[in-house]
This record gives sequence, structure tokens and C-alpha cells, in this order.
Amino acid sequence: MAPLRVIVSGGGTGGHIYPAIAIADELKRLRPGTEFLFVGATGKMEMEKVPMAGYKIVGLPIRGLERKLSLAILSFPFMLIASLWKSRGIIKGFRPDVVVGTGGYAGGPILYVAAKMGVPTLIQEPNAFAGLANKWVGKYVDKVCVAFSGMDKFFPERALVVTGNPVREDMLKRVFSIGDLPQGNSGSQIKNQESSVLLMGGSGGARSLNEAMRDNTKAIQARPQVQWRWQCGKNYYDAFKDCATAQLDNVTISAFIDDMKQAYADADIVIGRAGSTTIAEIQFLGKPTILVPSPWVAEDHQTKNAEALEVEGAALIIADKNIKEQLVQTVFSMFDDAQTMTVLSHNAKKMAQTGAVTRIANEVLNLISSPAKASA
Repeated sequence: MAPLRVIVSGGGTGGHIYPAIAIADELKRLRPGTEFLFVGATGKMEMEKVPMAGYKIVGLPIRGLERKLSLAILSFPFMLIASLWKSRGIIKGFRPDVVVGTGGYAGGPILYVAAKMGVPTLIQEPNAFAGLANKWVGKYVDKVCVAFSGMDKFFPERALVVTGNPVREDMLKRVFSIGDLPQGNSGSQIKNQESSVLLMGGSGGARSLNEAMRDNTKAIQARPQVQWRWQCGKNYYDAFKDCATAQLDNVTISAFIDDMKQAYADADIVIGRAGSTTIAEIQFLGKPTILVPSPWVAEDHQTKNAEALEVEGAALIIADKNIKEQLVQTVFSMFDDAQTMTVLSHNAKKMAQTGAVTRIANEVLNLISSPAKASA
């Protein structure tokens, strides 16, 4: 049997890149010998992260469509045409059996060209509000894997399949085995705690979350039995590491958290943005969670993600503009109400869609074995 040849595109943010890598890894596990080529946007983070995961990547000269008139928006049509032309060359040269996209600027051109050339195509949309590139190309592809219901307002119903979002299941399963085991010896070790909060703003960090910690020193100090693990992000560590809150005995600040297994195991409450990966992980673990959707993302999709949990009683939402006044007191209110904690945990766990990456990989393989166009 000849090895499969798969093009994968996903980039711009970790929420697109890591699902793309996870799908490739699962395809490699299911069909050893599969050959992969990733397609990204030149200058974006996938051009660094994908090679680190062991895959080859080529870049397209594409970028996002600006919301206001500028030189960048005037150049967009030329970048799109160049990317479409280069995509055609990539497909003719690599001769893929299937093209898979997880969102990001480069996905539009490569998937559109592949579909027009008769190559089976699949996209994975992680959010409750579809991204611009996926919305545009969704009407041309054969299959759309989604994590939320009601996505027929963005994509053709004939192509939709609910699979859930890929998560690091092997890592997350180990969280359950850790339980209350003591931390390993590290500089970011949590002290002995009665209750623990994990606040994470992503690898870059979230300014509003960090400012909420900085501006609530007295309230955090007043309940020393609540330990805070504060992941402030690489962009903000120098600005916040010496603030008064960071010096408290019940606060541990770090730019990164290397051992997420232990961080999740320690946490009684998780606080974070409402990206698709964060949501999928807290659902898998059943952690009581406060979501603070970023107001800066396209189409405010994080709010849509968070609302999908809120309506099921699976998370609490605090608007970014209210975070300084409400975050710490909401945490304390949760700790004072065991019933709320139990309900949030139970409902989050109910929404978990384990095995998503295997379901998506099988959809890819089904397209290859039955490549007739669904839209024909």
C-alpha cells in the first residue's frame, strides 16, 4: 500500500496550530508511513512551531484582512492571488490524497485550490463562531468537523459532523493519577495549600487578568488559605513579577507553567480566556472554571465559546471590562459555595468530547477511501 500524502494547514494562534499537529500525529499513528506537508502563513508562529513538532512546512504570502482602510488592506488582493497561485504549485508538486485545515490565514487559499482541483478536503472549526478563513472555504470542502451545535449557520449541513476539539488527552489523563501528590522540586512550586486557583492568560499573557491580580493585593492577602498560581505570560512577567501581589506568600507568579499536569491537578478553580483549547481541556477535566473572553479576537468568538458553556451551567463568565472588580470576589464566592463548584464540575464534564482527534482522523481517512465529492 502506497503511503498517504497529507497537506495540513493551521496557524496564526496556538488554537489553530496545536490541533493541526494533533491531527497529523493521530493520522501518523493510524497510518504509519504517511507523508505530511504543512502550509502556513509566512512570518506567523506556525513557521516556528510546526518544525519543532517534526513536520516540514512551507509558507504562503497571506495575512488577515484588516478591518480598516490601510496599505495592508489595499495589498490583500495581491497577496491572495499570489497565495492561490503558490497553492496550486504546492498541490501539483506534493500530490496530496487529502488536504486538512484547522483555521488561520493560509487555510483559505490551499483548501480552496485543493477543492477546485478535486482533492478531498476537510476543515476542523474549533470555535462556536466560525473564523473568517473557514467560513469562506467551508462551502467548497467535503467535510467540516465542529465542536459546537448550531454550526449550520456557517457551513453546509451536508458537510457537518460533530467531533469535538482535539486535546492533549494523554497529558490530561495523567492529571487524574496525580491527585494530591506533592509537587516536584521546581522554582514555581506551589506551597502547601488548602485551596488552589490556577490563573492563566496564555503564553503571551492577558493584561486585564494580570492587572486584576495586581490591583487586588489586600483581598488576596486576606484569605491566605487560598493559593494562587499566576501564569502572567512572557509579555508581562517583567512588568508584574515585582508587584505587591506577586510577593504574597499565597501567590506564585511565573511567565510559563512547564508542568501543566501538576498545575491542573492542584487547581480547584481555573481562570482563563475562552479559547477553544482551554475550554476543551477544562471540560475533559471537569474543573470549575471562570472564563474571561478576550474582547480583542475576531468576531468576538471567545464570548460565543464561553456562552456555550454558560448556558449549560458549565462555567461562569466575567466580562473583561469587569475583571478588576469582580474576579477575586467571584473566586471566593465559589469557594464558599460547594454546591456551585460541584454543579460546574459536573456540567463541564458532561460536555467533554473525548476521542475527538481520533474521530477527526477517521473522517480524514474516510474521505481518502471514498473521495467522491459530497457536493457533486
